[in-house]
Amino acid sequence: MRGDEHPGSIRPLVGAGRPVLVDRHPICAVCGNGVAPSGPDRWRHVARGRIVPRSRWLAPITLKEIRRLGAYEAFRARFASRVRGDLGVALRASEDEWREGWRRLEAYDARLGALRRRRTLPGGENPYLDLFALLTAPPLTPGLAQILNLRDRRRELAALFSWAIPTDEALDVLAAHAPLVECGAGMGYWSALLRARGVEVAAYDLAPPGAGTANRYHVRGRPPWTRIDRGAAAEAAGRYRDHALFLCWPPYENDAASYAALRAYRGSVVLYAGERDEGATGSVRFHRELRLNWTLGAELALPHWPGLRDTLMVYRRNSARRQHRERDRCFECRRFLRTGALGRCDWCFARRPSALAMRAGAHRVEYPQEMVDAMPLALRRALEGSPNRIR
Repeated sequence: MRGDEHPGSIRPLVGAGRPVLVDRHPICAVCGNGVAPSGPDRWRHVARGRIVPRSRWLAPITLKEIRRLGAYEAFRARFASRVRGDLGVALRASEDEWREGWRRLEAYDARLGALRRRRTLPGGENPYLDLFALLTAPPLTPGLAQILNLRDRRRELAALFSWAIPTDEALDVLAAHAPLVECGAGMGYWSALLRARGVEVAAYDLAPPGAGTANRYHVRGRPPWTRIDRGAAAEAAGRYRDHALFLCWPPYENDAASYAALRAYRGSVVLYAGERDEGATGSVRFHRELRLNWTLGAELALPHWPGLRDTLMVYRRNSARRQHRERDRCFECRRFLRTGALGRCDWCFARRPSALAMRAGAHRVEYPQEMVDAMPLALRRALEGSPNRIR
């Protein structure tokens, strides 16, 4: 079926209350073509191979737009569109929640604007924690969280400060294990707070923000909060045997940022701020190395955004090193795969291709025939026509 054969019934496919995305855009529930809003209550098809444009009808709630609209009735008319309801994200905020959200966003915007102009952090200050507390102060109802757009606020603050939020208690734990070497320091926010307390910290990043370098995790062009030396994590960690190693939110897909640093380190104490086991932080090898050769001595819960479980953990090296014996294997032939790989090996896939296979980052996702047969027809069509399909 071509997309132009059902112009009056164009609606996005939704499953479990969420939009079904293929190639990062919603698809038509009838034909599987990409769809985009053409008004507050209408959708249109997007030609295959064309980039789905951004739409004002799905734009996030912002303080600028709240100010422009000025009244709850106008706000609700703007953001309570049918296309949002079609995607399972209909506006739920009451007028009281709207007023409270506006108040918090005004205070947040004023404080953040002043902080962006600053370059140093006097001792005793922790503006990141203050802004987080302002946004998430109870009662944080679902409607209020929708007005505050916490997902975007997290990215905004993490880019300026850090991906984990420090507290006085966490800084006390780090100070008790000084001197420290922080690898992957980013904006240097944790190191800046520690140095303001008089704690000795050597801070390194492969691409320190500012000074013409590009760091995809932090604000482009802005200098860090304290001095950050350029250096790979493994190189820096291996240089400081007498320092405790500090890793804050190393990316989960990057062995070099976590596992390589841990293996190169020759000291006895590692402090790690992130999620336990294979969560959003630290690679598969990193967590396996911690389980095998380090003992968790203490842990402290950190403030965290919805859906995350940030914790500061203190590990001590075991007296005897054990080799990694846990290996990932092909689900079919049981041959070894690279650590962190999923599914079948390339050899098995080439010999017996699955009914449908898609590229997903560094991985391959395979769908057996019974799964393909059980898919909604629109989803099957969208996947079969995707540029990420493995032919």
